[in-house]
Amino acid sequence: MEEISRHNTINYIELPMTDVTATKAFYSEVFGWSFQDWGPDYISFSGAGVEGGFGRDIDVTGRLGRVLVVMYSEDLKATEAAITKAGGKVTKPIFEFPGGRRFHFTDPNGTELAVWSE
Repeated sequence: MEEISRHNTINYIELPMTDVTATKAFYSEVFGWSFQDWGPDYISFSGAGVEGGFGRDIDVTGRLGRVLVVMYSEDLKATEAAITKAGGKVTKPIFEFPGGRRFHFTDPNGTELAVWSE
């Protein structure tokens, strides 16, 4: 198998966080992610398909220039229900687009993300 170069690829994603406990509980319950603490203000995650972290000092203000992280689900309705059960809020209900369906939600930190499926 040929090794794929990591040059010019997305390597790590960082998201803002207000509550460590709520963030870990939400993402582990809904998506099964694992976490490592790096002091009181930063946690890294794994098991998401890309490595990343949440930090209290990450501040993305305003709508323009913000990045929307989109996750994939084989069962959109089940993922939507899990997000709601874990305390997330659906901000844009399931809608169709060319190639599939998706919805947007906010996590316990107020960060908007999306989930899509074919």
